[in-house]
Amino acid sequence: MARTNLIGYTAPQLERLMSDLGEQTYRGRQVFKWLYKTRQYDFDLMSDLTKKLREDLSRDYEFTVPTAEKTLVSKDGTRKFLFRLHDGHAIETVLIPGEDNDRRTVCVSSQAGCALGCRFCATGAMGFSRDLTVGEIVGQLLYLRDELGEDAFTNIVFMGMGEPLLNYDNVIRAIGIVSDPAGMSHAAKKVTISTAGIVPAIRKLADDGCKARLAVSLNAATQQKREQIMPVTRKYSLEALTEVLKYYTKTTHWRVTFEYALFKDFNDSMDDVLALTNLVKGIPCKINLLAYNPVDGLKFQRPSDDKVNWFAKQLYPRVPAVTVRKSRGQDIAAACGQLAGENAKPEVNEDV
Repeated sequence: MARTNLIGYTAPQLERLMSDLGEQTYRGRQVFKWLYKTRQYDFDLMSDLTKKLREDLSRDYEFTVPTAEKTLVSKDGTRKFLFRLHDGHAIETVLIPGEDNDRRTVCVSSQAGCALGCRFCATGAMGFSRDLTVGEIVGQLLYLRDELGEDAFTNIVFMGMGEPLLNYDNVIRAIGIVSDPAGMSHAAKKVTISTAGIVPAIRKLADDGCKARLAVSLNAATQQKREQIMPVTRKYSLEALTEVLKYYTKTTHWRVTFEYALFKDFNDSMDDVLALTNLVKGIPCKINLLAYNPVDGLKFQRPSDDKVNWFAKQLYPRVPAVTVRKSRGQDIAAACGQLAGENAKPEVNEDV
C-alpha cells in the first residue's frame, strides 16, 4: 500500500494526524519543524519522537520532495529548473540572482499551465492542466534549499506558471508554511503574489490579512488595449481592478507593485505613459518596467533598451516610484512556461 506524502502538510494538519494516531498534538509541531526547518526526511533520525511513533510514521507516511528533471544555467547566473510531477505534468521554477548577488529571487509556479490565456505568455499558450498542491508548491523551495543551502533565495515571488489567486487556498497554506518560524522561517514580507487581476481574490487577501506583498501584472493601462493581450480584463475590468487595489492598500497599508512589460510598438508610447499615470492615481504603488522576453511563435517583440529607458524617464516625474528590471536568462528561454512547454508530455486519449 502506498505511503502518504506529508510534504505540504501544515502544522494544524500534522497536529490532527498525531491526534488520530493517539499521540499528543504537540508531536505534530515537532514533525513540522523537522520537515520544513531542519529538512530531515528520515523518521528514524527525528530524535525527539518516540521509537513507536517513528515506526508508525515510517510504515504509513513519507517525505518526497520533487527532483528537477532538467536544469538550465544562463550566462547571467539565472537558473531554470524543470520539475516533472507524479502525473507527468511539467512545471518550472526560476532562480534569479541580483546584480551584486545579495538578492536571489525565486519564481515559484502555482499551477500546471494557466487558464488565463494572456497573448504574450508561453504558459498561457499551454492551456490549464490543474492546480498545484501545497506540497508541490513548497517542494520547489525545499528542493532549492536542499541543493543550494539555506540562503538559496532571499525573495519568493509567485510569478512562475499559473495564476496564484486562482489557487488561493493552496497558495495561502504554502505561504503559511514558508513564513512559520518553526517552518521555513522566511519572512512573509519577502514573499510576493503576482496576479493578472483576480478582483474578488485581491479583496480576500486584504480581508484575510495575508502578509505577503501584492504585485499586479498590468502591461497596458486602458481597457481596450489590455483586453487585447489579457482576456481576464473582460471579466475583471481595469476600473474594478483599480477600485479593489485602493481597498487593498487602504486595508493593508502596503503599496502595490505594478509589473509593466513593454512590447515594441504596442504599449510603449507617450500616450501609454499618460494612460498609466492616470490609472495609478490614488493607489500607493511602485511600477516595475521590464522589456518583454520574446517567446517563439508569439507575435510580440522586445523594445530597445533605449526605448525602455525613455519610457521610464517619461513616467518617473509623474508617478512616485519607477524601476527598470533587467531581463534575465534570455539564453535559456527563461520566459515563463517556455521550458515546460518544450518538455510537455503528450496526453493520451484512451477513447481513440
